[in-house]
Amino acid sequence: MDNLLAGPPPTYLPDLPEAREALEAGAKPSDVAARFPAHPAAWAALAEEYFAQGHAVTSYAFARTGYHRGLDQLRRNGWKGHGPIPWEHEPNRGFLRCLYALARAAQAIGEKDEAERCVQFLKDSDEAAYDALTAG
Repeated sequence: MDNLLAGPPPTYLPDLPEAREALEAGAKPSDVAARFPAHPAAWAALAEEYFAQGHAVTSYAFARTGYHRGLDQLRRNGWKGHGPIPWEHEPNRGFLRCLYALARAAQAIGEKDEAERCVQFLKDSDEAAYDALTAG
């Protein structure tokens, strides 16, 4: 018997091995995003790269793109708008990184409400993701 009070099950995004391996091998995130536009980790890497260079608006745009591509994938994989998105599942990390990058860039450009919503969404998705992404 299922526990009806347990909440929705976790959502696990599929792995995109060719895109993941390209990033791991040191391919430019822009090349990976162009070849695999549905791969949130490529957009997250771009958002992180541009934020580190002081380009918050560009970072925001990349993070928002990855966030929306990730939402599309989550929905295709059974996510109903809420519920766990486990950090421990490597393919989920690209989306969660985009969510954090979006919060950070939104804060930097003065979008305080959006930044707060994104932080709360990240925490609601997986506290471990929030802890890992804010630790450094």
